[in-house]
Amino acid sequence: MQTFLFKRHGFLFLLLVWAGVIRAQQPTPVPPGGSAPIDIIHADSLSIKKADDSTTLTILVGNVVMKQGTTTFKCDRCVRNDRARTFEAWGNVHINDSDTTNIYSGHLKYLTDKQIAYLDKNVKLTDGHATLTTPDMEYNMTTNIATYKNGGKVVNRRTVITSKEAFYYTDIKDVYFKKNVLVNDPGYRITTDSLLYNTENQVARFIAMTHIKDSTNASIDTREGYYNLKSGDAQFGQRPLINDGKGVTVEADKVSLDQGFAKAEGNAVVIDTIRKTTIIGNLIYQNRVTEAVLATLKPLMIIKQGEDSIFITADTLFSAKLTDLYVVSPALGGDSIRIKPDTLKQEQQDSLAVNPVAAGNPAVPAIKDSAAAKPAVMAGKSNLPQEKAMAAIPKKEKPKTTKAIPLPSSVDPEHKAAVRDSIPGKAVTDVPKALEKTMNSPAAGAGAAVPKAAGKTPQSSKGQAANDSTNRYFEAFHHVKIYSDSLQAVCDSLFYSFKDSTFRLYQDPVVWGKASQITGDTIMLHTKNKQINRFEAYKRGFMINHIEDQAYNQVKATRLDGYFTEGNMDSVRAKGSAECIYYVQDADSSYIGVNQTSSDILDAYFSEKELKKVVLRSQANGTLYPIKDKSPDEMRLKDFRWREAERPRTKYDLMQ
Repeated sequence: MQTFLFKRHGFLFLLLVWAGVIRAQQPTPVPPGGSAPIDIIHADSLSIKKADDSTTLTILVGNVVMKQGTTTFKCDRCVRNDRARTFEAWGNVHINDSDTTNIYSGHLKYLTDKQIAYLDKNVKLTDGHATLTTPDMEYNMTTNIATYKNGGKVVNRRTVITSKEAFYYTDIKDVYFKKNVLVNDPGYRITTDSLLYNTENQVARFIAMTHIKDSTNASIDTREGYYNLKSGDAQFGQRPLINDGKGVTVEADKVSLDQGFAKAEGNAVVIDTIRKTTIIGNLIYQNRVTEAVLATLKPLMIIKQGEDSIFITADTLFSAKLTDLYVVSPALGGDSIRIKPDTLKQEQQDSLAVNPVAAGNPAVPAIKDSAAAKPAVMAGKSNLPQEKAMAAIPKKEKPKTTKAIPLPSSVDPEHKAAVRDSIPGKAVTDVPKALEKTMNSPAAGAGAAVPKAAGKTPQSSKGQAANDSTNRYFEAFHHVKIYSDSLQAVCDSLFYSFKDSTFRLYQDPVVWGKASQITGDTIMLHTKNKQINRFEAYKRGFMINHIEDQAYNQVKATRLDGYFTEGNMDSVRAKGSAECIYYVQDADSSYIGVNQTSSDILDAYFSEKELKKVVLRSQANGTLYPIKDKSPDEMRLKDFRWREAERPRTKYDLMQ
C-alpha cells in the first residue's frame, strides 16, 4: 500500500514538472482585460513550496529566465507567488524591456498585473543613450517611466546629472529631475531645483530658477528656456541675467544664443562695468566671437562720467573692438587694411575728419568688409527693418509655476510626436549682415557676454590688446541725439573711440553748451577726465552765443577750435575766412554797440559763459555800430541758423 502511494505521489510530481516545461515552451495566452502572465523560460532547478493553505510558491534557482510580453527577466534566484501575482528576484537581476531599456539591480520585487518593478541594491538603467544609477527605483512597464526618490545620477557622454528625485520617460528619452539638481560637464555647471533633460538630443529645459556657469567663468541666471548641450544653441525667458565674468552683464525679456551670436529681445540692458557704459534697447545682437554689439529699436547708450553721464540715442548703435577696425585704402586698390589705434591721435584728426559712413568714402572707419553694408544703412536700407524687428519682440507672459508639472501615466504616440517636434532649432536666425561681417575678423577675441559651449572658446590673436579696456569704439546711425547736463548734440551719425575719448559727429551736426551753439560739416568733441576738453568744427564752422531775446554773438570760419575749462567755454580760434559779430559791453556790462569783423584768424575769449573779447590776428576788417543803429535781426552772418528747437532739454527727450 505504501509503495502504491509513493508511486502515485511521484507520478503527480512528474506531471507538475512536465506541465511547467510545456508552459515554458508555449506562452500562456493573456486573459481578457488582464496583463500577460509570467512565462518561465529557463531555470536550473524548480521546486514547489506551500506557504499556507491558499498560497503555493514556485522557487526557481540558477540562471533563471522569465518573460512577460516583450519584457525579459533574468536573475540568480526567484520566488513566485502566483496567487498574489508577484515575484521577487535576487542576485544579478536584469530586466530587458522591448530590447531598448536594460535595468540591473541586486534585488527586485515585481507586480505581475500592474507590471511595476521595485528595484534596489545598486540599481542601473541604460537605454543606449544614458546610464542611470540609484540606490532604489520604481519602473512601470506600462508607462515606461522609471522613478527614483532617494538620490540618483544620470550619465550621458561627458554630462553627469544628479538629483534627489527623477522621472525617466524611457520611450521619449526625457528625464524630469527634481530637488538639488546639479549638471556637471567639462564646459559648464548647472544648478537648479527642477530640470527637464532629453538624453537623445541633449537638450536641457529650464522650468525653475537655474544658475549656469561655464568654464570661462561666464554665468546665466534664468527661470525658463532651453540649452542644447550638444550644439550650444540656447534660449532663455522671463528676464534672464547673463554675466560674462569680465564686467559685462546682459538682461532682457528673452535671450537667444548659438555658437556665433547672441540676441536679447524686449527691454534689453547691456552693462559694461569696465568701460562704465550701459546699452538699452528692445533688440540687441552680439557677435560672440568678436564681441561686436548692434542695438536697435529705440536703443540708448549711457556713458557714466561721475555725476554727469552722457546719454546717446539713435536708430542703431554699433560697438566693437578697435583692433577689429578697418579702413578702405585707395592706394591698395580698395583692399581692406587695419587701422592702428594710435592713428586716431590728434595729429591725424584732419585726415579723419570725414563722414565714416558715406558711400564710397576712402576713409571709412568700419568693421571688415562692411564698407558696402554701412552705406545701405545710411541710405535708409537697413539690413534689419524695424517693422520686422518689432514683430520679433515677444509679448510679456505671466510667470510659469513649476510646483505641479503633470506626469503622463503613459506615453502615447501623439505625445511622442509632440516631444519630437518640440526639439528646438537654431536659436538666432536673423543676424544683421553688419554683425555677421565681423565673424571672421583675425582680431576676434574671447569673452562674449554669454557662456560658450565646451571646447569652443575662441582665442584672441591680439593678446592683451584685445582685452584692453580702451580697445573699444561705438557708432550711432540716424537721428543721433546726445544729452548731458553740460552738453547736448544732434547729428545723423557718430563715432566714438574709448582710446582717445573723442566723439566724431557727422552729417549736419549741432552741439549746444549752456547758451552756445556750434555747427559744422563735421564736429569733433574731445573729452578729458570725463569732461568736454575741446572741440573742432570743420567746413562751415559756426558758433552762436545767445545773449538775450534775438541778440546773438556769432563766429564763423572754415574751421573752429574751441577750448573748455571745467566744462565751460574758455576760448575759440577761428581759421579761414573768419567772420564775427559780437555785442560790445562797457565797464558796467551794458551793451554799447555791435561789432562786425572779418579776419583770416581770430580768437574769441569767454568769461562766465559769455563772449568777452575778440582778437583779430591777420587781415582784419571791422565796423563798430552803435547799439541803437542796428536791430538784432539785421546782425546775422550768412547761413545763420539758431536750432534751439532741436535741442534735447532732458534725457527723457531722447526717447521722443
